[in-house]
Amino acid sequence: MHNVRHLVSLADYTTEEIYELLETARSLKLESRSGIRHEMLRGKTLALVFQKPSLRTRVSFDVGMQELGGHSIYLGPEDIKLGVRETTEDIAVVLSRYVSGIMARVFAHQDILDLAAHAAVPVINGLCDRYHPCQALADVLTVWEKKRGFEGLTLAFLGDGNNVAHSLIVACSKLGMAFRIACPEGYEPSPEVVDAARAEGGEVSILHDPSEAVNGADVVYTDVWTSMGQEAEGAKKQEAFAGFTVDRAVLDRAGKDVLLLHCLPAHYGEEITYQASRDRRSGIFDQAENRLHAQKAVLVRLMA
Repeated sequence: MHNVRHLVSLADYTTEEIYELLETARSLKLESRSGIRHEMLRGKTLALVFQKPSLRTRVSFDVGMQELGGHSIYLGPEDIKLGVRETTEDIAVVLSRYVSGIMARVFAHQDILDLAAHAAVPVINGLCDRYHPCQALADVLTVWEKKRGFEGLTLAFLGDGNNVAHSLIVACSKLGMAFRIACPEGYEPSPEVVDAARAEGGEVSILHDPSEAVNGADVVYTDVWTSMGQEAEGAKKQEAFAGFTVDRAVLDRAGKDVLLLHCLPAHYGEEITYQASRDRRSGIFDQAENRLHAQKAVLVRLMA
């Protein structure tokens, strides 16, 4: 075992550590907008391991490394076939000899665990089928900026109990926000994730009525119904999620100063309408920008 810190899940971080990441992200964001540049990662290289395509994850980590004085190298699906051409253990050991950190966007959570178990450098979970911690950090950074705090707030998530929902459950429980999910029967989040959050004092409600979930909510969040790798389930999910679309009427049922979030990419006309995405209550593109700032904070925390 190597004595190195990773970001596999926000469940591994204390509330204080999450606040430290948010403070760092906010200060780096303000300094970047003022033209202040840092060289905290000069001479450091981040390996970007991708099994899935990406816009926000790839660009934000690449730009983040550059803005911190470092460098990144992209390794696509054809460059590294985790566990196929060679074992994930060997890949982790070899990359550790070349780079200062590994960001991996993969299908299976086990691949992240295997990389973290064998790497001698920090491993950052850029997405897996169980968690999306970098997204959740950007999400709560956006809530913090818009709402000035977390205590007493309610976040309503309309959609599948997926990796994004799991990381939001963890983040909300750590920061004192109540979490409600409205999903069709059979699409609930993992009981293991929910039970762990509740054991820490988190308030997690699992509902099946979108109207009930958004009633009085401070934040309304949605995500695509069919994630990458689930295309075969697309038609079935379209049918199951009928009535779960976030439109302006849904926002009107929430709190008067509701904040709308979506991790993107969006399938307009399915989980969200185009009109809702451009509503004055939408923070979707501030949220997308915050991927860069939140991830810079993670890079500084783990690699500086």
